[in-house]
Amino acid sequence: MSASPDPLQDAGSPVRSARPLALRSGRQRKAGKRPGHEEQDQGRVGVVDIGSNTVRLVVYEVPSRLPIPIFNEKAECRLGEGLSQSGKLSPAGVERALRALRRFASLALAMGVEHLELVATAAVRDASDGVAFVERVEQTCGVQVHVLSGAEEARLAAVGVLNGSPLADGALADLGGGSLDLVSLDAGRIGTFATLPLGHLRLAEESAGDRVKARALLEERLSTVPWLDAVGGRGLYCVGGSWRALARVFIDQMHHPLHVVDNFTISFFDAIKLANLLASLSRATVERLGNLDAKRADTLPFAAGALAALLERTRPREVSFSAFSMREGQMLELLPRHLRGQDALISACEGQAEREGRFAQHGEEILDWMSPLFEPEKPAERRLRLASCLLSDIGWSEHPDYRAIHAFHRVLRIPYPGLSHPERAEMAIAILVRYGGKEDDPMVMPVRTLLTDADLSRARVTGLALRLAHTLTGGAPGLLPQTLLIRKNASLVLELPGDPLVFHSEAVERRFLRLAKAMTLKGEIRPTAR
Repeated sequence: MSASPDPLQDAGSPVRSARPLALRSGRQRKAGKRPGHEEQDQGRVGVVDIGSNTVRLVVYEVPSRLPIPIFNEKAECRLGEGLSQSGKLSPAGVERALRALRRFASLALAMGVEHLELVATAAVRDASDGVAFVERVEQTCGVQVHVLSGAEEARLAAVGVLNGSPLADGALADLGGGSLDLVSLDAGRIGTFATLPLGHLRLAEESAGDRVKARALLEERLSTVPWLDAVGGRGLYCVGGSWRALARVFIDQMHHPLHVVDNFTISFFDAIKLANLLASLSRATVERLGNLDAKRADTLPFAAGALAALLERTRPREVSFSAFSMREGQMLELLPRHLRGQDALISACEGQAEREGRFAQHGEEILDWMSPLFEPEKPAERRLRLASCLLSDIGWSEHPDYRAIHAFHRVLRIPYPGLSHPERAEMAIAILVRYGGKEDDPMVMPVRTLLTDADLSRARVTGLALRLAHTLTGGAPGLLPQTLLIRKNASLVLELPGDPLVFHSEAVERRFLRLAKAMTLKGEIRPTAR
């Protein structure tokens, strides 16, 4: 019997494919899928980002909703090393990049990627031998390379950030190895672009490692962007691997209770204090910092210096770090227009519910049923409550003894866009309570510090209502609308249909009364009024 061909067996030979990659014969739907759970056959999308410092492949599953990454790998190639002196790509970096790209193209084929997009940024754009490098990549991988202009790169970074922060206001700053891309943002609208030769690798080289000289270069070039004056008192949204590494250090230094970079937000004063401190550290001290890739030790102080200089130039109210950037923007550009306008958080939660829920997804049904408990309610609060409803069955397969705390941690760190850290905490505590967890658990207490008393109360009521909803119905859709929650004056009423055998139990009564007590209301269960 002949062996199946291995797409990775000959890493030295070109991968024969065209862009977009040849369509697969189609993934088979799994037998026995419940209604509403069928897999979609729209294929997978891959984006390869050929940067000045790293080359990264991200593969996204594309169902009927916004895709989420299923594979993410980077290779540190340092294509832009020495570019500021030689004007050319690093010869060693070119060979490292070609090896990585050959692997990534082969993996994409093996994973059934139907559209593989290769994009190159500042180093390839600026190098005198960039065109020759692109030709080698296309010959080796059989996939066209799109060399982004500075404006394209900045715009795509903005598209990626706005996917998770749709009302971002102020400026976006994307620091790569070769350039700093700046975009003005007006309550979610993309404005003016600027691209400056201020990447962390380029800064280190142009200044010959002299941080005082690097700071002077930063201040001189930032002064050429007049619209940065308008950022004062608004938001600065930071993107790029080096600044994400800085965010991890900031989180450690501030003892922040949530180790998630996306939407980690700090005040201007905290940010500039920490950025200036890190910009002054020796390499040996940087290497001793926790939660940091040692390969970044050489240039991290220059990335910190770039942030400090930008903060001095703009003086924003606060600084937010984003895990979403140009790659996500490029991925979104490949999607049909009707998918791009979806709420990224809700879309991701709906997909999660459909993939892992025991029954057909019915988050809206639960949301509407418990809505009388939350009137009046702001749109942002309703959105967060819907996300909690969609994820309310996330822990069903866990061991009962650990279900609550495992579900809490899973929701707290879920890799979905569109969540601030307080919103993550509120959702996680709601799901903890839904599974009967204790709010005073030692693993929960630090996260509670992210919430106001009102936030914590909403999380508690949401969790208790979810617990009651799943107790009433066993999690099955279609039953909950037969019951009714009524909040009137100082009372909370649960109306049940005429046949009490389906809905009424000791557990239902106990959990309903606990919900009423949490709201300081008098609880009453009665038959549905005819």
